[in-house]
Amino acid sequence: MNQYSSYNSDQLEDLFSNYLIDSWSYSKVASFSRNEKEFEKNEIYRERSKRSSSSIAGNAYHTAMEMFFKNLSDGIATSIIDMEKIAFAYIEEIPANAWKIQKTTPTIEECKIKATKSVSSLIRNFYKEQSVYTSDIDDILGVELRCDEWLVINGVDIPLPCHANIDLVVRLKDEKIIIIDHKTKSKYTDDDELAFVCGKQAITYIKCFESKTALKVDEVWFIENKDSQNKDASPQLKKFKIVLTEDTRKLYEAILYEPLKRMIEAVSDPDYVYMINDNDNFIDKAEIYAFWAKTMIAELDDFNIPESKKALITRRQKKIRDASLSTINPKTITSFREKAATFITYDLSDKNMTNSEKIEHVLRTFGMLVRVAHEISGYSSNTYLLEISAGVKIANVMKYGLDMANALNVSSVRIGKDLMVYEDKSYLFIETPKKRTETLFWDPKYLEGEKLPIGVDNFGRVIHWDLNNHSTPHVLICGATGSGKSVSIISTVEYAKIAGVKDIIIFDPKYEFCTYSGKGIHVYNEIEEIEEQMRLLVEEMQNRAKSRKIYSKKLIIFDEFADAVSASRSGAALKVKVEGKILMQKSLEENLKILLQKGRSLGYRIVAATQRASVNVITGDAKVNFPTQICFRVPKEIDSKVVIDEAGAETLSGMGDGLMKSPEYINVVRFQGFFKQQ
Repeated sequence: MNQYSSYNSDQLEDLFSNYLIDSWSYSKVASFSRNEKEFEKNEIYRERSKRSSSSIAGNAYHTAMEMFFKNLSDGIATSIIDMEKIAFAYIEEIPANAWKIQKTTPTIEECKIKATKSVSSLIRNFYKEQSVYTSDIDDILGVELRCDEWLVINGVDIPLPCHANIDLVVRLKDEKIIIIDHKTKSKYTDDDELAFVCGKQAITYIKCFESKTALKVDEVWFIENKDSQNKDASPQLKKFKIVLTEDTRKLYEAILYEPLKRMIEAVSDPDYVYMINDNDNFIDKAEIYAFWAKTMIAELDDFNIPESKKALITRRQKKIRDASLSTINPKTITSFREKAATFITYDLSDKNMTNSEKIEHVLRTFGMLVRVAHEISGYSSNTYLLEISAGVKIANVMKYGLDMANALNVSSVRIGKDLMVYEDKSYLFIETPKKRTETLFWDPKYLEGEKLPIGVDNFGRVIHWDLNNHSTPHVLICGATGSGKSVSIISTVEYAKIAGVKDIIIFDPKYEFCTYSGKGIHVYNEIEEIEEQMRLLVEEMQNRAKSRKIYSKKLIIFDEFADAVSASRSGAALKVKVEGKILMQKSLEENLKILLQKGRSLGYRIVAATQRASVNVITGDAKVNFPTQICFRVPKEIDSKVVIDEAGAETLSGMGDGLMKSPEYINVVRFQGFFKQQ
């Protein structure tokens, strides 16, 4: 038993104060052995490296494998489609600034494509050859099992806990307990190398698992999955077994102990000099040397260092700087950091560089000369208007959206599908999210007659929905929870009341607008009464058409119309008996369609809202009937394309940040909606 495992909280706090890290793992030991400076960057200063497409594909594969085996332990079968869905979702969630640009993947878009192709191949390989894992399994003991244990290695009490995430632990039909580690490869590892490297990793997992569970491990399997297909049609999954005996356990502990001891000694000494291994092909040289330069001139707050470690690192930095700066001019270090960019495609670490300069710099890197002519600040986003040099294809610029996001340290950017005319000149425009510093409050002053204000665009212009424009009679609103959809409806209702619209009906199946009931506004919640009122509206419309009179505007708000249509009656339920004859009533969907198509000239104005941006809900016919489409934040790019025929709504920041497509405006307009409570 490790002596430190019995320490109380005060003793542990005192213990940890002597070390630059709070735990060890096999991956930390391996990183320290391979390149000490990289270890220092990642583990001590918490400056995480960007991730290659291969690395991200491997993590996505692990995510899919976790779901597969968790479902298997519950007796649930997982399809290859479900595995791909969760893997692809993982890739999509990686922020733009986390991707590592490489020669084979010079843009972030190409990184994503490569990662997607790679993980798809890995999953297909596994699904085809899953019997390598499952043929002899009797029970699953753990999936992505987290262990934090105090260990004794080679007879020595290690003064830091060991952290391990074990991919899979199973019990076979012959009662053997097996630890399994999933590995993804571009080529198989040599067996001799596996025996050495995997032995150290295996003993780490074994000691952690046995300490945590008191169960004895019999074997450790490393199963390599190679994404590229073998030309000889041989199996893609290669299993390497480490069979455990008393002798092999002792051997692997001894092999692990040496680099572990050196790492523990290094992190207990603030004066330790971490060496750079220039022969390490796994590191980004520009990144590692830029980090070195940063440690020489930056303040501690510029790093992600925990408060508990700042005193040790302050001492370390002072000693190193005192030794170095006596002979090295700080200007030389700054210059070096800038020149480190020659190792990679581009370097945007200079905090003095403006966002406009970063955009220009990134595109120049890819051989495209542009100039940011205007930078305009909005409520939820900034707009950059780009002048494109002669000979540069605009389509090529649009490919590098994620790369610009990476440079600007934002999750994504929106590039306009069409050019924007500003001050009588055409520009390609880019919109980037920003931290909202003020709220756009609802105010009657924005109202112009029967032009209902929707919001304010980035240029400070009020965006309207004109009730008198027969080309824009109805509005479709889509947005996820928290995106601003309901607040936009409230704003529209309030403006309509002031504009003189006296006849307002709200169909509210989710009970969000009940407070309007009894205030001169008719609110209907139950599906049966919504069906009946829609039928009566169609009858009223037909009577209006026959009278040929001019009628005042009637505003109909239909919230969550897709859910209401789905829950409404259909088929045989619509049959009624009248005077002995069986007649078929029209469904809610049919009556809504009639009102949309024929009601525009008779004063009917409809706002239909939904959370679901599905092609089954927002069909081509539906969009024809809703010439004005408003899209707030949606989960995926495809959702945005369904609503407004182009990507962009997936990048919105929520809380009223929206896009509007209308015949009244040339481009899809980005706006900030008004905030007004009921």
